Amino acid sequence: MIEWVLFALLGAGLGTVGGLFGIGGGLIAIPALSVLFNLDQQLAQGTSLVMVVPNVLLALWRYHQRNRIEARHAVPLAMAGFVCAWLGSLWAVGLDAQKMRLGFVAFLVVLAGWSLLLTYLRSRPPSAQMRYRWPWLGVLGGVSGLLGGVFGVGGAVVATPVLTGVFGTTQVVAQGLALALAVPSTGVTLVTYAVHHHVDWNMGIPLAIGGLLSIGWGVKVAHALPEKHLRALFSGFLVLCAAILAFKV
Repeated sequence: MIEWVLFALLGAGLGTVGGLFGIGGGLIAIPALSVLFNLDQQLAQGTSLVMVVPNVLLALWRYHQRNRIEARHAVPLAMAGFVCAWLGSLWAVGLDAQKMRLGFVAFLVVLAGWSLLLTYLRSRPPSAQMRYRWPWLGVLGGVSGLLGGVFGVGGAVVATPVLTGVFGTTQVVAQGLALALAVPSTGVTLVTYAVHHHVDWNMGIPLAIGGLLSIGWGVKVAHALPEKHLRALFSGFLVLCAAILAFKV
């Protein structure tokens, strides 16, 4: 019982971060579970998804309430992401855990650098309007879903900086659309990991409960922060996750 309470408290912290950055909490949960509980990479990713799936659903609803998410943009992202996340997760469950962890650290560092570059070199102001639509949204959904399936992060963390830097949206619009992409892709990735016995349900369920209770706070803070501050925090967060996980390499 004490363990469940501790996992729920951890889930609450992860849920707040997930709501703030529109990623469901999985990105920080994976290094946290690896370092704190000595889980291998696949087990950490699969267990974090138990929390991420309901968190993403709730966060998507909260973002939609504050900033309406256009179905014509969300659907191509989500459909392509679903198919490619399934393929990526099938590949991931058979990979060497140590090599996978190294790949995940490199993935986070590159993504953080890309996000920071876009934050400080952007020439045009962000907008709620898309510069590019279908089929480019489908391409983004496919690439994001594939990487999300491999690394168990749902693809939102990939899609967010691309939507802001290439498609020209604001950070909160990008995070809302990224959550729409993440809903089906995290679901199919969780099923794949569970079928291959890479999920600790006793840990994942209380993490999910804690996350659901706190994710709304993160969404509220995200909409209150200035655009550039939120983007800079997102980039710093990626670097922090990579640094934490690097201690396990």
